[in-house]
Amino acid sequence: MPPPPPPGGGYQPLAPPPAGGYQPAAPGNGAVAAAPNDSQATLALVLGIISVVCCSILGPVAFFIGNASLQRIRASGGTLGGAGLAQAGRILGIIGTVFLALGILYAIVVIIGAISSSHSSA
Repeated sequence: MPPPPPPGGGYQPLAPPPAGGYQPAAPGNGAVAAAPNDSQATLALVLGIISVVCCSILGPVAFFIGNASLQRIRASGGTLGGAGLAQAGRILGIIGTVFLALGILYAIVVIIGAISSSHSSA
């Protein structure tokens, strides 16, 4: 059986804060602000996602924008961020381009099949 609570409801007030109040952090010990993302990297990612999900015609666009953004980020010497976004946009652009190529091949096969079946029945 657990021991009974101390008299007075068990509330213990917290110790008062140390004298002097808030002490700001020493200069140079804080976090360094991250470099801003290249806006084209974000655009490449968004276009890459759209190309994979519903509109594969945007795949090549996402690839080229992602590639240009990645080159710009690398040339910036660390003043621009978003290399991961640009790389993801490039990869999704490649996948969207493959979907586009497969769709075109499928359309060609269907058209050839339709043409050959109309000639064989005549």
